Amino acid sequence: MLNPPPGYAERLDAPGYNAPMTLPALRGSLGARFVAYLLDILFILGFSTLLWIAIAVIGVITFGLGWTLFAIMPASGVLYSMITVGGAKQSTIGMRMMGLRVATESGRPVDMITAAVHALLFYVALSTFLLWCVDVLFGVVRSDRRLGHDLILGLAVVRAA
Repeated sequence: MLNPPPGYAERLDAPGYNAPMTLPALRGSLGARFVAYLLDILFILGFSTLLWIAIAVIGVITFGLGWTLFAIMPASGVLYSMITVGGAKQSTIGMRMMGLRVATESGRPVDMITAAVHALLFYVALSTFLLWCVDVLFGVVRSDRRLGHDLILGLAVVRAA
């Protein structure tokens, strides 16, 4: 019987059933995540410097009009995470160096928009001490070490296979 009667859950061995990825088995490390973030700060600094130079050159070429692009400079950390986490390797450069990657609960790759929102939520929490403490507290008390902004988006930072 493939279709369960009303009120009963779908059978686990039914065709087409995709079991969700068990994230606790892929548990990440808060220490490795912290070191990865410290490394990423350096890479974001380099990325911001290159972005600043590119905008300055564009501004000279366009007789000052391109200098309006300096408005995106505060978002350079979000752009960095969007490009790297939303890319093929699903991790920032610091995460790769620490052997970590971002995974979704459903097992699908992280798209660029989700990666950007994930970084934005992290930076919002980081900018407010109380929110940051609550965010980190989630990671300390949970066995899978997922932070608050991970839970909101259904993501986890796990050890790369």
